[in-house]
Amino acid sequence: MKKISILTATRAEYGLLKPIIKKLKEVPDFDVRIVVTGAHLSPEFGLTYKEIEQDGIDIDEKIEILLSADTPSAISKSMGLAMISFADYFSKLNPDLLVVLGDRYETLAVCCVAMNQRIPIAHLYGGETTEGAIDESIRHAITKLSYLHFTSTDEYRKRVIQLGENPERVFCVGAIGIENILNEQLMSKSELEKAINYKLDKPYAIVTFHPATLDESTSANQFEALLDACKKHKDMKFIFTKANADVDGRIINKKIDEFVAESDNAISFESLGTKRYLSAVKYSSMVIGNSSSGLIEAPSFGIPTINIGDRQKGRLQATSVINCEPITEEIDKAINLALTEEFKNKSRNTINPYGDGNTSMKIVEVLKDFLLGDKINLKKKFYDLEVCE
Repeated sequence: MKKISILTATRAEYGLLKPIIKKLKEVPDFDVRIVVTGAHLSPEFGLTYKEIEQDGIDIDEKIEILLSADTPSAISKSMGLAMISFADYFSKLNPDLLVVLGDRYETLAVCCVAMNQRIPIAHLYGGETTEGAIDESIRHAITKLSYLHFTSTDEYRKRVIQLGENPERVFCVGAIGIENILNEQLMSKSELEKAINYKLDKPYAIVTFHPATLDESTSANQFEALLDACKKHKDMKFIFTKANADVDGRIINKKIDEFVAESDNAISFESLGTKRYLSAVKYSSMVIGNSSSGLIEAPSFGIPTINIGDRQKGRLQATSVINCEPITEEIDKAINLALTEEFKNKSRNTINPYGDGNTSMKIVEVLKDFLLGDKINLKKKFYDLEVCE
């Protein structure tokens, strides 16, 4: 029996990992352990670990690391807490493999612990480029700590190989977000209205804006520009999903609360969950902000995305994406363009570059081959250890 530890720290990350978790649990020779940390355990960010439990997935361990601040110092201290706590957890569990997704600071800290304890790492979604966020360096660092690599496009696979990784261990599998869209039983519009307790009787936008941590201008100023653009569109409604526990994330969330309190055409959520979020995107007029979801999932619905600033700069994009600067006039101009029939038609006919929707099964087959195959003992091959049978 091979023990696989799967790490999740945020709502968005779990939504992508869920189909992989469920398929891995169907493999008799795998003992799958879900370890939850970060924003999942914070009341401020919606206690989203409950969504995991509601999906019928057992949580092996809850490890609290988040401080009630989002300064660089607090982030560093949270990383330190993660290293201390996960050192104890991995010593107790001794998994054969750690599965991680993305580019968050908690993930980097946990991967450092796994490296020290000789636990091989399978990393989803290396090779991507986001020039406007510190995620760029974190993602590449996790790549260099990992043994198995799963990328969303062939271009990203080539970049992981350029970083020096063995091509035999780098697999292009597509984006799980596409799989969720194709396989999730989404709500009807009336069911969605009931689920969020909000009438969608006007065109509406989904708005998700995270701190652009490497931008010279502040996150607060950028988000103010977005809110000022929203104020120009009284004929629309806006559904805000709040920022993650990043530097300046709480500043953005406070501004969302203030905006919603003063508006009769806006509502906000700490977390919508995968089903409600994708259902909301499906019936929306556009997605606005700087989240990767606007580039990866939204094009599959054939709706426009307004991508603000440099946070996602460098990612592959569909033709349904409108890029603009974090300036009120530019955002307003982009919203008006997205509302035109010409651009709506362009978005409906766009081609999503992020895969065919069969991602999780591809990943599970690779993990079965590497962990259960006769030819390879993963831990011995990676670390060249004397493995006692």
